Amino acid sequence: MSTEHTDPINAQILAVSEDKIQGFVREPFGEIAARSGLPVETVLTRIRAMLAAGTIRRVRQTLVASNLAEGALVAWRVPEEKLNGAFDFMFQRDPFSGHVVIRSTDQQTTGSEFRLWTTLKVPVGASMDEHCRVLMQHTGCEAYKLMPARGIFALGVGHVRRKTIEPGDRAEEPAAMIKVGAVQLSELEWEILLALKRELSVDEIRLGLWETRAAEAGVDLETFCAIAEDLNRRQVIGRFSTFLEHVKPSAGGQRVTRFNALFHWRVPPGREIEAGGEAGRHHILTHCYWREGGPDFNHVNIMAVCHGTEKERVFEHKRAIDEHLAACGIPVSYTNVFWGGRSEIKPSEISPKLHREWLSQMPLAR
Repeated sequence: MSTEHTDPINAQILAVSEDKIQGFVREPFGEIAARSGLPVETVLTRIRAMLAAGTIRRVRQTLVASNLAEGALVAWRVPEEKLNGAFDFMFQRDPFSGHVVIRSTDQQTTGSEFRLWTTLKVPVGASMDEHCRVLMQHTGCEAYKLMPARGIFALGVGHVRRKTIEPGDRAEEPAAMIKVGAVQLSELEWEILLALKRELSVDEIRLGLWETRAAEAGVDLETFCAIAEDLNRRQVIGRFSTFLEHVKPSAGGQRVTRFNALFHWRVPPGREIEAGGEAGRHHILTHCYWREGGPDFNHVNIMAVCHGTEKERVFEHKRAIDEHLAACGIPVSYTNVFWGGRSEIKPSEISPKLHREWLSQMPLAR
């Protein structure tokens, strides 16, 4: 049995399981089976095998962390000789930094000196600036730029599904902007969320998987599901997803993607929601946000991520988006591409208790 993402049955499963199961579902693997048109035992067997082989790097229920914690994309300026050490520290020793990527541009331009990029989440009430100052103290970074999301237009993965997308393929309507705002949770809701979001082991790839998680949270299954469904209605729950290993090659040498591009656009102030909606409707984008880059990044305000196996193909997708923005009458006065190199991805921790413990172990020098 093949464990490669290119196997036809695996691809049929992954086209659904990567990013089509939105919200909390009581039987997510049953839903994947129903949508992929395959027997549930086939789905379970294949996902177990791909997870064990490393083709799938994790299976988990995601959360809309922007509604649970303060968050931002962070660009770091760090001396070249300290770049890899800073990367290692943020990946290995900071559970609140998620994506950790070394980026570069095709030519020197505004912001090119910011080589290290991370996503950061800290609990509501904590200070992202304080967290970043702690990281600077331990990594040798010289400066950082926090870029919180002011709105979300696209958030998904679907690398297998996106392999067949043509430049310019887009939804019939502009993407609606998801507003960013913190939701207050009770202690019990936090317990259930923490049990819900932990990645699944191979043995947990089965029907009835939430029973053990409910016990872990100290509640019965019905209470667990009812609270999870309420959190889903409050836009706290993201998608149930099988995350492919898209950075490193599989055991058989297959790569899911090769190029990871962060697109930047500067549009006139006041037109960010319109521009984000028009860019975010393009199916190729895994992420699209309204973020303010400020003078460090030539005042860009729309950012998006695109993956591909060929660099020129990624450019074709960007050109199609550029042309669509122009056709919509949205002026773009500046644009750029930051290419991803070395990268690691892990779920960002969001627990207030764990953040307090982390800070106590890494005090900020005053």
